[in-house]
Amino acid sequence: MLCLSGEEQQKPDLREKQSLKFVPSNLRNSWRTGSLVLIVVLAWLVISARLVYLQYIGHRQFARVVARQQVYKEKIPARPGDILDRNGRLLATTIVSNSLYVVPQRLENEKSVARICDLLQLDQAAFRNRLQENQDKLFLWVKRRLSDRELSGVRALDLSDDAWGFRQEYRRQYPQGALAAHALGLRDIDGKGQGGLEEAFNHLICGQDGHRFLIRDAHGRVIEVRNDSRVAARNGETLVVTLDSIIQLYTERQLQSIVEEWKPKSACAIVMDVKTCEVLAMASVPTFDLNHPEGIDESAWKNTAIASIYEPGSTLKPFIVAAALEKGLIQTDEEFDCEHGEYRMGKRLLHDHHSYGVLSVTDVLVKSSNIGMAKIGEKLTNPGLYEAVTAFGFGQKTGIQLPGELGGIVRPLKNWNIYSTGSIPMGQEIAVTPVQLITGHVALANQGKLLNPRLIRDQIDHNYFPRSEEEPAQVRPLVSTPIVSPEVADWLVQVPMVETVTRGTGRKAQLEEYVVFGKTGTAQKPDPQTGKYSSELHVSSFICGAPAHDPRVLVLVVVNEPSVGENHYGGTIAGPPAAKILKQTLMYQRVPFDHSSQTPPERTAQKLRNALR
Repeated sequence: MLCLSGEEQQKPDLREKQSLKFVPSNLRNSWRTGSLVLIVVLAWLVISARLVYLQYIGHRQFARVVARQQVYKEKIPARPGDILDRNGRLLATTIVSNSLYVVPQRLENEKSVARICDLLQLDQAAFRNRLQENQDKLFLWVKRRLSDRELSGVRALDLSDDAWGFRQEYRRQYPQGALAAHALGLRDIDGKGQGGLEEAFNHLICGQDGHRFLIRDAHGRVIEVRNDSRVAARNGETLVVTLDSIIQLYTERQLQSIVEEWKPKSACAIVMDVKTCEVLAMASVPTFDLNHPEGIDESAWKNTAIASIYEPGSTLKPFIVAAALEKGLIQTDEEFDCEHGEYRMGKRLLHDHHSYGVLSVTDVLVKSSNIGMAKIGEKLTNPGLYEAVTAFGFGQKTGIQLPGELGGIVRPLKNWNIYSTGSIPMGQEIAVTPVQLITGHVALANQGKLLNPRLIRDQIDHNYFPRSEEEPAQVRPLVSTPIVSPEVADWLVQVPMVETVTRGTGRKAQLEEYVVFGKTGTAQKPDPQTGKYSSELHVSSFICGAPAHDPRVLVLVVVNEPSVGENHYGGTIAGPPAAKILKQTLMYQRVPFDHSSQTPPERTAQKLRNALR
């Protein structure tokens, strides 16, 4: 076998390397040239394809982008409509104010930032951060709706660059300040209604914005205004509400006197026209200034007249008596043994505030006997009681046309028991809102006809646009639902409810000028810790109206948790201010004085009794 040495084994490799030296150089150059040409051709094809795409395929898309950058659609704000009271007094209006803006791209003088922040009381560090975050933008708000003092101060600065400018905006103004704050509501910085009528009728008040098109150059400057495509704004409608500014002022002053004297957690008052169920005044405390709502306590936002529920206590009793009379289960001259202050219903022992013996139906209401009412409840039974409270609208919203209204609480009939038979007639186991309660009492004062409460009297459209079918008129029709007969309603108002004021629990509400009818309510609140009724926490209320022979106005005052004094009875706390509101309202409306005595003549009472037989 032939063996090769190591030197001989390496020779073939050397021969291969030597053979490569003889490859022609022009062949190597042609390969490189071909590769370069191929790359150039591919690049040319890619560029050509892109040009073809831009020219033919993406042309329309890019043309639209350019048009959007050049043509700007500017909104023409609609002026929100005014709100007037029933006599045309201005409650809410809209004025033009100036707002300051800056163009971050053009801002060169940094000293002006510090001067602006000092003048407008802005946080300089926070504002500079905003500028930094929006440095590429062409628009940034500095402060909107400047006051006259702020506007004159900014103009006096004589800013050197053109980065600062003003735009005119609408600003909501409330000429009466805090008057009817909860009923009116307000509009936020962007003009959107928040609470009250401003929110409920925002779609009518705010109107419809218009627009126009502006042509801008590459720097964002307007070079042309295209008025040929302008769409005019449709200004908001003016609402005429049922509130009366004078009566509202009377009411709020009396509420303030309650706050000063009794230091309650909250309080509210409602004044209603008996014939139409129109709200003449609606007030709630704590309250706030509509022009300066910033920094107010959170509790002040709540409209307790529609959004606070409580057990009505004795103010519910006339409805139960009305239902029993209407069904013929009791008679006006019937008497009830009130068991000298103690009466057992099953396992429950009921008590009266005083030891009463035999009382007539009238005296059961006048003296507010719980035992007498419990015996009337036994005659009605639970189904009859349930029918009575629901017929007068409890457990459902009244539809007062204000946001945030609650429907109260009426438990399903299947959950009622023997305790309910005694509790419901005395105003327990049921929760109502003040607006529900006064609406129910309006039915009694209006000969048994339940009306839907109203806040809007009229709408004024200042535009020459026909109303579409999708925009029906918002003024609610006067809907009347008979609940009890006129004879039953008249007897309740003119006999027991009048005598409640003349010789019963509402004596402090008597007026020399008018015969007043009313009912007191003193409801115990549950103790948050024990869950049982508290002897210290109360809701004191009083409902009253006049003249008794032809009721015109009804007033309800509800005081939640008075914190001073020993006796928190409704007749003591809520009665006197309610009577003052009633008197001022009737005199303001020029209702003639009653020339009869406070106690209705016996022949009138007898006539009503005979009508019920």
